[in-house]
Amino acid sequence: IEQALVKVGDSVRQGKTIAEPLAQESVFPSMVTQMISVGEDSGALETMLHKVSDFYDQEVESMTEQLTALIEPIMIAVIGVLVGGMIVALYMPIFDIYSHIK
Repeated sequence: IEQALVKVGDSVRQGKTIAEPLAQESVFPSMVTQMISVGEDSGALETMLHKVSDFYDQEVESMTEQLTALIEPIMIAVIGVLVGGMIVALYMPIFDIYSHIK
């Protein structure tokens, strides 16, 4: 990513666009480079960068929600097994004593 950004900086210093070196590098998705290109052509680069940022914010939020939805039942099951194991560990000596009393 660093090399791609250095190339972008050099390109801008030479008077070229931001999208050209980004498109040449396979670091960034084509959607990003296309939106940057449209933003440069229309003079609304800031707006397009905000849209890219919003898109990735929503993607991260969606992935976080999915991961949380997966982890939650697993954690409940693990805690249930631990609590069940503790209950069994506490009651086994009681049952053992009861069997020795008979």
